[in-house]
Amino acid sequence: MYDDTCRFLAEHFSADFASWLLGEPVEMTELKPSELSLDPIRTDALILLQSESSFLHLEFQTLPKEKVPFRMLDYRVRGYRKDSTKPMRQVVIYLKQTSSERVYQTSFEMENTRHEFEVVRIWEQPASLFLQYPGLIPFAALGQSADAEETLRQAAQRINQIAGSETQANLIAASGILAGLRLEDEIVYRILRRDIMQESTVYRSIQREVQEERDRAIALNFLREGLSVEMVARGTGLSIEEVQQLQQQLTDSAQN
Repeated sequence: MYDDTCRFLAEHFSADFASWLLGEPVEMTELKPSELSLDPIRTDALILLQSESSFLHLEFQTLPKEKVPFRMLDYRVRGYRKDSTKPMRQVVIYLKQTSSERVYQTSFEMENTRHEFEVVRIWEQPASLFLQYPGLIPFAALGQSADAEETLRQAAQRINQIAGSETQANLIAASGILAGLRLEDEIVYRILRRDIMQESTVYRSIQREVQEERDRAIALNFLREGLSVEMVARGTGLSIEEVQQLQQQLTDSAQN
């Protein structure tokens, strides 16, 4: 849920992310992982953007994972293979405060290879920074502030000043979802209208993603039990092609 929310914000407010991380409000377009390789690493946290002059690789993580540093190296090489003239800014953004030392790791090393990337710990960033840009407002409650609840109120007030009811609804939903990493649901729903959140594009999109993930998990269990592709498709609502892809994943896993 948190990954999908961050992806939505980065894709729809790319200029705000560029202002924050690149220092200039350039519009960026989404770069599909498949454009960098025929066999991309599957990761929900991965966001790739590109402008005419550079790539921006973002990894949003609720909590640190061991495989992230290697993934930064891998995608840097893939970006270089696609266009060796474009620099790539790589940033791992940690959302939830933790005492893990991994949130301070900014490089990957093996033998004679060392690759460096950037790390942003949201809780160390001033909340006021995020309130300056519409697409970053949902991160405000996770930023550094004396009172996260009051910051969420300020975020709600700032969103109300933005033109466009659909944009407002999406930002309210994103703010509520991310604020849940730090505040109790009761506080979040007291400040943000739950009905508006549930009607937003981002909320409905995430709900669909959640349902699709459940369907895929059920399909995988059916396939492990030996049911045919056709029966799994009928039982889950997935297409034959989707079930066949899942079946291939199981076969590949068994071989590795």
